[in-house]
Amino acid sequence: MALTLAGPRGLRLYACNPAAKAAGLHNGMAFADARAMVPMLVTQPADLKGDAAALSHLTRWCGRWSPWVRMDGEDGIWIDASGCAHLFGGEVAMLKDIQTRLRAMGIKARLAMADTPGAAWAAARYGQARIILSGEARRALASFPVAALRIKEEAAASLRRLGLKRIGDLYDLPRAMLAQRFGPGGAKAVAAVLHRLDQALGQVFEPIDPVMPVPLWRVRLPLVEPLMDINALMGLVAPLLEDLAARLMAEEKGVRRLSLTAFRCDGSSERLIVGTYAPSRDPAHMARLFQEKVGSIDPGFGIDCLVVAAEVVAPLDAAQTDFDGQAAGVLALSELIDRLALRLGKGHVGHARPFESHIPERAEQRVTGYGETTWTNAMHPSGVPPAPTRPLRLLPRPEPVEVVAEVPEGPPLVFRWRRVQCRVARSQGPERVAPEWWRVAGEEARIRDYYRVEDDAGRRYWLFRAGLYEETTDEGPCRWFLHGLFA
Repeated sequence: MALTLAGPRGLRLYACNPAAKAAGLHNGMAFADARAMVPMLVTQPADLKGDAAALSHLTRWCGRWSPWVRMDGEDGIWIDASGCAHLFGGEVAMLKDIQTRLRAMGIKARLAMADTPGAAWAAARYGQARIILSGEARRALASFPVAALRIKEEAAASLRRLGLKRIGDLYDLPRAMLAQRFGPGGAKAVAAVLHRLDQALGQVFEPIDPVMPVPLWRVRLPLVEPLMDINALMGLVAPLLEDLAARLMAEEKGVRRLSLTAFRCDGSSERLIVGTYAPSRDPAHMARLFQEKVGSIDPGFGIDCLVVAAEVVAPLDAAQTDFDGQAAGVLALSELIDRLALRLGKGHVGHARPFESHIPERAEQRVTGYGETTWTNAMHPSGVPPAPTRPLRLLPRPEPVEVVAEVPEGPPLVFRWRRVQCRVARSQGPERVAPEWWRVAGEEARIRDYYRVEDDAGRRYWLFRAGLYEETTDEGPCRWFLHGLFA
């Protein structure tokens, strides 16, 4: 069987299984030639996008052994095992564990471990030994073909023509002489070959950029038996959160974004992400956030590894509890915001923010968002002078009322609102609010006189008169409106 891929030179073989290779077929071969050699050849079109997606999922799954993982081309995965091998019983045991799990998923893989990425790459593809011991890369790579240096095929062919077939042939060859033997224009190719050689021997550092940012605060729990009951998941996550909180406290940090990754036995994984309004290291609060979403995890054939990571952290100093309970109130509010945002979405959680305007309906703005600064200003609007007494409920728009006053410029005695007549028992005012002169003319551009009134049933209202009786404007005579209700 073989996979085919259409290209500029027509349909060609993209990948061959062992039986096809045994019949003399090879990758890159023209499909017509392959069919002539093997008439019964079974072919399928190659799915490059699907292969890339599968390799990406497999790379993330390999994060169970190290947070530093990355795809290597179309068929390889880097795993930086520095400081991780001892967690699995050593290098041999770690490779055996990887091989066993991949084989259980039906994946055939060649594994190797070495001091450098280049040496590990060469050993996995051309070597017999699975592990190149520390300091043995130069000796182990000497017998490998020059293609094991991860160089272009053209460069490897040029080296072979010069009689340099093994990596060891390059060790003692003067580099200036090698550039001369490549001929004019070969300096760039020689530089690439020597750079790969230095990387493989550890003379030039080669970093592995992880497929995803590696959190500094990360705790992991491998499970002896696959977990099938999702209801028992939080019982395992809670100790991880406590360990993470202890590490955060030691560094005086708090988490702003937290992730929970569940690795399944079949190689797939599922990731939950929660955020906090303010830095937090309370394991109980973090557990409540995950509790809201953990039911969405599908255990599949079983979960065999859990990883909790603080992906975004911020400074969080230890604070002394105050006597009036204000700090506790702020903390309770932040936790409430977190849970509401988790259930409703961050864009659906908002608050009123003070705004510089004397017009009551413009004195605040509705702000949706999750920023700490806006919420802090809403709770402690420093710099905003104390406002006059305002009603608990402000109507969306002032509603017109019919008013009877003892004198034209005096407080109302009786008013009718929504077809209900109310007799005023007590009143306070007026509080004059001047219009904003820079706005367009209209009802809002008139002077307002506000009154706080209470009817004979004890209900309190906030009314205002728009305009003055003696003024003459295009808006007509002055009118009365009800703007709010007191508790």
